[in-house]
Amino acid sequence: MTATNGEAAAGVPRGDTLAAVVQQWRAVHPDLDTGPMEIIGRINRCAALLQQAEDAPLRRVGLNRPEFDLLGALRRTGHELTPGELARETFSSGAAVTKRLKQLTERDLVERRVDSRDRRVAHVRLTDAGRELVDGILPEQLAYETAVLSGLDTPTRGELAGLLGELLAQLEGRLSGLRV
Repeated sequence: MTATNGEAAAGVPRGDTLAAVVQQWRAVHPDLDTGPMEIIGRINRCAALLQQAEDAPLRRVGLNRPEFDLLGALRRTGHELTPGELARETFSSGAAVTKRLKQLTERDLVERRVDSRDRRVAHVRLTDAGRELVDGILPEQLAYETAVLSGLDTPTRGELAGLLGELLAQLEGRLSGLRV
């Protein structure tokens, strides 16, 4: 199958920046399969662009994505979590969670409670202000994310979500064995 109308033989649009990178690598190393680069490179590029764009609704209320993720974890689970549980829920380091919790506590969005049995353990919960903030910003944030994805029709978004879900499940189950 030959490429036509700017599409690769596999039907992948050639209008993205990674297509040129892959083409250059193919010229330098025609013997190597660049297929993984075409997937992982595009995922990484998308992640970088999304991160650069930041989240406008969050920024308007003085939050960044990692802070919102902490607040969201507390809201969606519906109960207190320890900082360690929050780190696991948000894929963050313990140090990062501690720093964010300090900032969110200062803003009266979360509060800590010392465990009655083990004073070394803290339990974190949303304050009323934190709950109101999450509940108020979530619809706007979802609308923003919908706008970011508006170039993809609904079936394509569903297919992409399914494929990314499959990849994520595989990575979560097997990637730890590949770490050096």
